Amino acid sequence: MSTAFAIETVDLWKRYGDVDALRGLDLQVPAGSICGFLGRNGAGKTTAIKVLLGMARATKGEARLLGQPAGDVDARRRIGFVSDEKDLYDYMTVEEMIAFTRPFFPRWRADLEQKYRQRFDLPSSRDIKALSRGMRTKLALLLALCRGAELLILDEPTSGLDPAMAEDVLQALVGFAAGEQTTVFFSSHQIAEVDQICDHVAIVDRGRRVLAGGLDDLRDRYQRVQLVFAGHAPAFELKSAGVLASERQGRVLSVLTADRDAVIAETRALSPASIDVTPVTLKDIFLAAVRTED
Repeated sequence: MSTAFAIETVDLWKRYGDVDALRGLDLQVPAGSICGFLGRNGAGKTTAIKVLLGMARATKGEARLLGQPAGDVDARRRIGFVSDEKDLYDYMTVEEMIAFTRPFFPRWRADLEQKYRQRFDLPSSRDIKALSRGMRTKLALLLALCRGAELLILDEPTSGLDPAMAEDVLQALVGFAAGEQTTVFFSSHQIAEVDQICDHVAIVDRGRRVLAGGLDDLRDRYQRVQLVFAGHAPAFELKSAGVLASERQGRVLSVLTADRDAVIAETRALSPASIDVTPVTLKDIFLAAVRTED
């Protein structure tokens, strides 16, 4: 496995009883990237994160973080994690929670603590149980950012936040990644958020990676070829490589593909009245990728 990747898995499986939550997951997250981890509910995102952090043991396969096996104690000290539940001690105040966490991390950054205390406007004396969901998220994020982490793993970091609060969290992540050259890996259902801040994306479905790569590369690679016919679009099985999805609706055959020229060449024999090629969004790519698994 390569040290060029902050996270790397090879043929990773995780079985719970007779259910395979992960089914041969291959994943590569480049060091220094902001990588969005997308998938439908039940796709295996949270299970993958648990295996990466050593919170669950893989049934088979390999997983490495920062060049070390998943669950390695040294690697865990170099990783910041924020769970969907934003696990905090409700009986503590904000100040007590920060003071409790600080000694566990020798590389704790006092400068970042001060910075994010001010940026997030955290009320030091307030009980954690009295914090709003947004404030809990910001406190959990501060605890992750200040430990001197080389890798941040976040599970649905903006879940339940209002748009303004979510934007504040996203911008904090972007600024931190740029300033500290840290890898950020976060799962999300919010495609717009991934589109906004990520430079890489991995799409999983039913425990497997179905598509991954640089976000700009994916946008450049995939396009939609729309063919309009004089009558109903013919039933036609495309053989061109690179077709991610195709759909017939009335007179229109719409094809999302990584090789538009091959699709156009193959369909010319059908004598379409017109052929248009248009760019696609990350949402288009995501929906096509997971629908191919149905």
